[in-house]
Amino acid sequence: MAMDYRTYQQKKALMGLILFLSLLGVSLASLSNGPYHVSLREVFAVLSGGGNGDERLVLLGIRLPRIVAGILVGASMGVAGAVLQGYLRNPLATPFTMGVSHGAMFGASLAILLGAGYSLNSGQVFISNPYAVVLFAFFGAISATLVILTLARLRGLSPEAIVLAGVAMSSLYVALTTLVQYFANEIQLSAMVYWSFGNLERATWRENAIMTVSFTVVFIYFILKRWDLNASTLGDEVAKSVGVNIERDRLIGTLLSAFITSVTVAFVGVIGFIGLIAPHSMRLIAGGDYRALIPLSALAGALLLLSADTVARLMVSPMNLPVGVVTSFLGAPAFIYLLVRMEGQR
Repeated sequence: MAMDYRTYQQKKALMGLILFLSLLGVSLASLSNGPYHVSLREVFAVLSGGGNGDERLVLLGIRLPRIVAGILVGASMGVAGAVLQGYLRNPLATPFTMGVSHGAMFGASLAILLGAGYSLNSGQVFISNPYAVVLFAFFGAISATLVILTLARLRGLSPEAIVLAGVAMSSLYVALTTLVQYFANEIQLSAMVYWSFGNLERATWRENAIMTVSFTVVFIYFILKRWDLNASTLGDEVAKSVGVNIERDRLIGTLLSAFITSVTVAFVGVIGFIGLIAPHSMRLIAGGDYRALIPLSALAGALLLLSADTVARLMVSPMNLPVGVVTSFLGAPAFIYLLVRMEGQR
């Protein structure tokens, strides 16, 4: 028995090492490749403080902030998805299906309609006052969760009802966004559509710093609550029997998951399904123990999003595809697979 447990722990540690090395490899490949190719030797030279001016500008000013943003956003969504699936006991529960992303889209669209800076240059739309849009997007994203949590607190909603409430909020915000777009002019509508495309190139070092702080604080909290998360997956009665205040923990966990997702979505736009694919794939490989599932989901989410962004950036180079398009192509089949599997288990 002790040997089996040791083997199980070694398997999880090996999985974490593989994910970390894969993430490092994709990061180096993303740094090196693009319209302006930089060899790996030159990449290491720039990272160690050398290199010429052009290489430093491309790597440190353009590509590296984008890579760091991909890691932070992917890790945030992976952790948020894992926690929501645990507290709500539903493999389809993610920030994307809980209305957070759609709420952000409504907030950003409303900001643009009310006059947030945007301009048209050479046929392309640019948002010249991004922080106004970011602020509205954040409050739109977090409002969806606050409404759901208020209902859950006042009416004592079950985990299943909370997920359904998230689907309803998503539908509501889609309708509100459509209404806002109806009253927008052509340039405003173009700006709204441009913002809705998840795109990591918008992130700068300032945004990355904000996302780092928010992710680190929430990640540490969830690591400290890992045993409570394990208990919650066994049912409310079991969790209460071992001293877990499941109602309070579920509300706090849902709010914090929505918070880190809101921060990332507000900065980079709507990117779906990472919070679904990453934790579910890790659960299939390494089991449902949240002591390992939380860090593994963070690594898997970072790897998935950074890989998708690298593909989106290089597929039609020198143009950039929105990374949200690539993640949706990955996520839609995974979502259908989960639905079919859940039906087969009934």
